[in-house]
Order: sequence, then C-alpha cells, then structure tokens
Amino acid sequence: MADDGRRHVRVAVIGSGFGGLGAAVRLRRAGITDFVVLERADSVGGTWRDNSYPGCACDVPSHLYSFSFAPNPQWPRNFSGQPHIRAYLERVTDTFGLRPHLRFNAEVRQLRWNGTELWWEIDTAQGAYTADVVVSATGPLSDPQIPDIPGLADFPGKVFHSARWDHDYDLRGKRVAMVGTGASAIQIVPAIQPRVGRLTVFQRTPPWVMPRADRPISGVERWLHTRVPATRQLRRQLLWSIRELQVSAFTKRPGELGLVERLAKSHMHKAIKDPALRARLTPDYRIGCKRILLSNTWYPALVEPNVDVVTSGLREIRGNVLVASDGSEAEADAIVFGTGFHVTDLPIAERVIGARGTSLAEEWKDGMEALRGSSAAGFPNFLTIIGPNTGLGNSSMILMIESQLNYLVDYLRQLDVLGDRIALDARQSAVDAWTRTVQRRMARTVWNTGGCDSWYLDANGRNTTAWPGTTAEFRRETRQVDLAEYEVIRPPRSAPDGAPAPAAARTTAQTEEVAA
Repeated sequence: MADDGRRHVRVAVIGSGFGGLGAAVRLRRAGITDFVVLERADSVGGTWRDNSYPGCACDVPSHLYSFSFAPNPQWPRNFSGQPHIRAYLERVTDTFGLRPHLRFNAEVRQLRWNGTELWWEIDTAQGAYTADVVVSATGPLSDPQIPDIPGLADFPGKVFHSARWDHDYDLRGKRVAMVGTGASAIQIVPAIQPRVGRLTVFQRTPPWVMPRADRPISGVERWLHTRVPATRQLRRQLLWSIRELQVSAFTKRPGELGLVERLAKSHMHKAIKDPALRARLTPDYRIGCKRILLSNTWYPALVEPNVDVVTSGLREIRGNVLVASDGSEAEADAIVFGTGFHVTDLPIAERVIGARGTSLAEEWKDGMEALRGSSAAGFPNFLTIIGPNTGLGNSSMILMIESQLNYLVDYLRQLDVLGDRIALDARQSAVDAWTRTVQRRMARTVWNTGGCDSWYLDANGRNTTAWPGTTAEFRRETRQVDLAEYEVIRPPRSAPDGAPAPAAARTTAQTEEVAA
C-alpha cells in the first residue's frame, strides 16, 4: 500500500486481450508477481470478447494466431471462430495462474505521472492505484466508431455497432441496413442474410476479397499435434514463412500485386454474373492498400434476392428511411454499423497525463509516434502494446505482440540494473529518429501508394498504424532496450524545510554508464 492508502504495484497492465494477458504471462515467467491487470469489462478476451456478432471469426490461421508459449493442438478449423478464440484466452488465463492479478470492472479513468514519487497515479472505477510501470494493452480495436450521420439520433428502430451486437434483438423478418463493407461486414452479411426480410448493404468503398481456405482440422491432425509437438511447430513455421515471403510485395514492390488482383477478380466473377454489379464491387485501388478480406460467402450473399447493394454510402436518415449519397432511399427497422474503431485516435490517450502535464492525445495531435512502437517521449515508464506502427497487413498480430513483450521484459530488467526508484523516459531525439526511419520506409508501401483512404492513415494522411517490414525485422528491433535512447530519471533530492521540492534528476544513459 502507498502512504496515502492507494494500492501500489510494480506494474499495472491495462486490458485483458491478447496484449494484456500476454504481458501478464511474460511478467510471471520473468519472476514478477507484483502486478495487476485492469479490465473495464467483467471477463477477459478484449476484441474477442467484445465482437460476438454472427459469423465472427479470425482471418489469420489458428496455429499462427496464438501465443508461441501457449500452443493449442486442438484448434477445430484452419480459421477459428470467435467462441474458440475467446475460450483459448480463458484457458491461457487459467493455465498461467493469472486470475489473482485480474481486476474486473476497473475501467481506467485517468493516469497521471507523479514526478516526485516516480510512479503513475491511476484512477479506476474500482479505486486508486499507483504503479512504477504502466503497460497499456487497450489495443486499437477496442472502441467502436460510429459516423456522425444526420438524423441518426431520431431513427425509430434498433441501432448497434458490430462490436456491441445486441443478441436480444431478433432480426428475423426485419429490414436491416448494414453500413460498411469491411472485415466485420463481410462476415455478418452472409450470416444474417437467410433470416432477415430485407438487407440493404451501404458500401462506401468496395473491398478486395480473396477465397478463404478454411476447413475443419481433422482428428488425425489434432492427434498428431498433441502427441508429436514438432508437427504443430512445423505447421506454425510454415504459415509464418509464407507470410514473411509475401511482405516485400506490400512494403517494397506493390506493382507485383497485379497477379493477386486477378485472382481476386476471378473469385468475384464466379459468384457475381451481373456485369453492372461486378463493376460496382470492383475496387479502383491497388490490392493490399486496404486490408485484404477473406470470404467464400460474401459475394454469393450479395446476389440473393433479399439483398440490395447501395454503392454511394449513407448520407442521412429521415425517420426510418435511409438516404444514400446518390439520393436513393431504403427503409429499415434496424441499422448495424460495421464502421471500424478509433485506431489512430486511441481514446485511452486522452486519459494519460505525462511528465509535461499534457495528455498523450495532446502530444499525438499531429500523429501517433513511439520509440519502437512502445515508448512515447514525456511518458516515463509507460509502454504500449500494439502501439504506433506495429500493425500488420498480412500476418498475425500475435507475433508483433510477443516482440513487444520481449521489449517489456528487458525494459524491466534494465530498471532493476539501474537501481531502486528509477524511471526511463524515451528521448525525443530517439523517437524522432525512429519515426523518420519508419515513415521513410512507409513511403513506398502499398498502404501509402495504393490509392486508397484506409484506416491505416490518420487525419493528416500519415500512416501511423502499419509496420513497413517483416515480423522478423520487428523482433530484431525490439529484442532489447537500448539505454542510449532513454533518459534516466532518479528521485529528486530532499529539499530543506520550507523550500520547494526540486525536480527529479534526469541524466542520459551515457552519463549513467560513465558514472558507474
């Protein structure tokens, strides 16, 4: 306990999705047990708890979309559904003894750096904490984004976002509007189409859709993966290697993606026979610029007689009438928004007050940036999992998360080496140098040159989301902390009675080494 009655821990982790649970496991394996995981909901799972819409599944193969330290030989399909992934995260929680560290219904309302005590003061819905180190694992897909559409507040029917699905609302026979044609929508539409009365899909930009090579994993395969772990490891290695080989086309030679576009068009042509509809569903940007989607049921669902595709976007709502940008109208009893999340304007950033007295959102007003995707200047001992420029366009985010967990563990080791009550603050020059390198490499990627406006880009048009390289490269870059990129902060010396307290002492890592 802190002197003022607050609960003090060495590490506070925010969020209990893949990032937060992964951090908890790595902390325990490193011998650190003085930590809590603060979760705003009442169970673990993060994205895979919140997204439970019909048809919800992963578009990364199961054996790659799991922790290397917690393999699951019993995945039922190549691409697992939401219930199986959520169950996997519950098993990880139990297997690694994480439940005593979990604090549910403990939404973080504010974090403030205390430069005198060199700790974070954390205000949560379950009371106050202080922590030497904070690990933010809230993730970019945690806060739904609903567009500000005129008339939405007066819509008399049901409205919900795909990540907040209302399972008590019966869609049978209803006139349903699906707004958006992204990763969630292409799973929802085929799942609900057979039971709704009328389904109107509002498309602003068509996605590139490839076949989904999904199938049940046989009992023989599962037996082998259980009894002969090497087979499971080989499967994961092959899945990883294939995706690593694909990266250069996305990051260095987007012109090579023409063949993939032809495959996607062929996939569409098999289901969409109407040339006019095909034209409306064909993207005008390079494949890969937006996330490539996988589905065998999306196009067949769109040609069903109870489905209409509106390709001009939703402009306004008048009562229960939805008006598209081209003036066409459709009546609806329910609206489902598949319009994504706050990715480049993370809501948690508004609640984090750093050493300069400014919020992380204010510091990031011109775009998110953090050293090696983890450390923002002016926010000592604050690390982000799935931070700026750590996203992927073609592989498993779990690989990136594990790399950042390596960085976290080495960060804590460095603090131990430096001594008690020490903080590390990323030097602005190091953050700037890292950002310049990332953005220079980003300039030639398909995400920047492909001719689309994607959620990878922030309000200024800068790609602050994706990583412009392979997962192996990122692993090398985050293998260990380079102390030269940080300032070392020590507690302020005691002031004479009546004198103002001095500021904490800051030195560069090089100075620390010389002094040692």
